[in-house]
Amino acid sequence: MGSFAIPTLCSFPSRLSSVRRFSPAIPFSRPLLPAKTLLAPFKPKPSFLIASDLKSFDCKSKSSMAEMAPSAADGKKKLLVFESKDDLAASLAKYTAELSEKFVKDRGAFTVVLSGGSLIDYLRKLTEAPYIGSVEWAKWHVFWVDERVVPKDHADSNYKLAYDGFLSKVPIPPGNVYAINDALPAEGAADDMETCLRQLVKSKVVDISAATGFPKFDLMLLGMGPDGHVASLFPGHPLLNENQRWVTFIKDSPKPPPERITFTFPVINSSEYIALVVTGAGKAGAVRVALGSDQSSVSLPVQMVAPEGVLTWFTNKAATSQLEDQACL
Repeated sequence: MGSFAIPTLCSFPSRLSSVRRFSPAIPFSRPLLPAKTLLAPFKPKPSFLIASDLKSFDCKSKSSMAEMAPSAADGKKKLLVFESKDDLAASLAKYTAELSEKFVKDRGAFTVVLSGGSLIDYLRKLTEAPYIGSVEWAKWHVFWVDERVVPKDHADSNYKLAYDGFLSKVPIPPGNVYAINDALPAEGAADDMETCLRQLVKSKVVDISAATGFPKFDLMLLGMGPDGHVASLFPGHPLLNENQRWVTFIKDSPKPPPERITFTFPVINSSEYIALVVTGAGKAGAVRVALGSDQSSVSLPVQMVAPEGVLTWFTNKAATSQLEDQACL
């Protein structure tokens, strides 16, 4: 079981009437997306580079990774292919640390959204020199793009995974870690987290997107399942079309455990930066669908990831092995 640092539970009242009393400056009525950003058509944003044009991507080998620095001016979508897990982890650490420095300087805080799976292992370089001593960890505010409705010390908990592999090794204040309230059922936990986010928007810890009215996180660190799902947003599920809520819940997840809470696509896509970490041959089929030459339709949730800022794919050769254009690999 183990012991844990106590995170911020976001345990605000979950009843709507109580929420309104608690945060009168932020109405609980959920903002509607502008018509042009509704998710129903499932079309990539026109501002994105065409995925089949791999020459437009930053396909870098391990020898050129040290030169990479995140910049919105570099383009809206990037594909990075790495020779080894260590190369990917080193580059992801550099990328994250540079964004931390940028946002702490610009706004005095750095809001980071984690996911589960293998992503946490790829953050390991941040727990080592030089980053452990140079990153302003006290300015970090940590969230989860989705979470399983289980106790935080349960083996299925994304919080436990992140705590064991990352959070326990860096000095982020426990009060800056916003975990699920695991005493609530799925619907209540989703409402509770959304209320928490509204309070953090009100206090300006979390930015707000001027374009959509949804919370705008500085960096989302996402993974992808072999079926192309991101967060707890699965292929063919009605939640793919949710465009009003910030946080919602699912009780019929096709991947166990069945009950989860998840950020919605309007929140995911309001992010300034998204790093999509996808490795392994088991995900090559979904990568081919997402980045291959046929972009006439959108069939996988990962294809709906379209941030306001920059999307960077951190991959390896196994994950990109089915792409038709191998020139940059």
